[in-house]
Order: sequence, then structure tokens, then C-alpha cells
Amino acid sequence: MKILLVDDSRTMRNVQKKILVGLGYNDLIEACDGQDALDQVCDTTPDLILLDWNMPNVDGITFLRQFRLQNKTTPVIMVTTEAEKARVVEAIKAGVNNYVVKPFTPDALRQRIEETLAKQASAA
Repeated sequence: MKILLVDDSRTMRNVQKKILVGLGYNDLIEACDGQDALDQVCDTTPDLILLDWNMPNVDGITFLRQFRLQNKTTPVIMVTTEAEKARVVEAIKAGVNNYVVKPFTPDALRQRIEETLAKQASAA
């Protein structure tokens, strides 16, 4: 499974990579912001995207809206500090499949990924 990590913080991407590798996911691609991610999704076609909200150039919600115009099926999990209910609702309306609030535990991330992939499999 190919996973795209989109976060402007190299440290956060490294934390996510360490957790994902520990869960057995080794095909990981990184993007430093939404524009970088938009440039990469055409060529890499990830199976799952972990997406930060607050980034320079193109933020996560803008990336998500643009991505959903071309791809309605690839699951996207928002991994962000944005925990306000209005923000969560905005992300759901934009097409996010699940939501994890930073800081998170490895178990919380694992659980969100498993939930998201299970929903995706049952919808297929």
C-alpha cells in the first residue's frame, strides 16, 4: 500500500513514517505542502493520503478540494491540530474520510487508518 504523507513539518512526517513502518507500511511518499502533493498525486497514485491542514503555499483543505475534483475514491485522513467542530465539518464536506487530531498516539493513528480502509473496502 502506497501512502502519501503531506505535512510541512519534516519532524511530523518522520513521526508518521516511524509509526507507519512499525505497522508494516513501507511504501511511503512525502510532500512538504499541498502544491507538492498535487504535483505528486498524478504520478504516484497513492492508496491513502495523510494530510495536514495548516501548510504554506497550498493548505490541506485547498489540496483536498482540488484533489476531490479528480479523485473521489482515494481515502484521505486529515492529521491536524484543527479540532474545532466547524473545521471538522468543513473537512468532511470537502471529502475527508477520517480525522486525527495532533498530538496523537501511534494507536490512534493505527485505529483511524484501519477504520478508513475497512470503510473503503466495504464500499467497494
